[in-house]
Amino acid sequence: MPAPPGYYRVKPGDTVYRIALENGQHYQDIVAWNNLPSPSQVAVNQLLRVTPPGVEPAPPTPGVSTAPVVDDAVEVRSLESSPAANSYGVAPPIASIAPGAQTPAAAAAVIAFSWPVRGPVLDTFNELKNKGLDIGGVVGTPISAAAEGRVVYAGNGLRGYGNLIIIKHDATFLTAYAHNRALFVKEGEAVAKGQKIAEMGNSDANRVMLHFEVRQQGKPVDPMKYLSTPQ
Repeated sequence: MPAPPGYYRVKPGDTVYRIALENGQHYQDIVAWNNLPSPSQVAVNQLLRVTPPGVEPAPPTPGVSTAPVVDDAVEVRSLESSPAANSYGVAPPIASIAPGAQTPAAAAAVIAFSWPVRGPVLDTFNELKNKGLDIGGVVGTPISAAAEGRVVYAGNGLRGYGNLIIIKHDATFLTAYAHNRALFVKEGEAVAKGQKIAEMGNSDANRVMLHFEVRQQGKPVDPMKYLSTPQ
């Protein structure tokens, strides 16, 4: 049975971490909104709220594939969460648009991120094969936050991403930085645009690189459309 708007029905192999990433939310908010004992305790066919209570969910983006399967066995640091408002100070999405106002899609088009690292682009975005950009470099190259925001994930529990940082920038956008050698920020920490957050590595990858994703409402989009200037 399909889940109603604003909810997600758990499938075999799902975890809260995967569900949160696909819906652009902090996993601790998913836990709070659904009164879960822990992020690892969900059951197949369980119905989970994936939008804040009282907020009308945005229509889904068609034709976008889902994120990789997530490994359950990961140590999680506790963050304060509130069912009524998220823990990173982001305003809930606007449910209605005034006449003549800019639509969310149009507003999103003007958002610009800076390059998190300079280097050769090894692979570009492809909805079916690559959820972001792969940027080459050498071990230890500094990785910077593409925009200000708050860290909602820092760890290595998402299979295929290695040492990963996820930053939420507003109610719509988050960015992900994968395969790092070392992480320099923690979950819940506010970061500034251009701040060093990690060092490039090859964790869970076959070469040294940064895998960089931009996600809009949890769905992968082409980062090249949102990067402010060419390298």
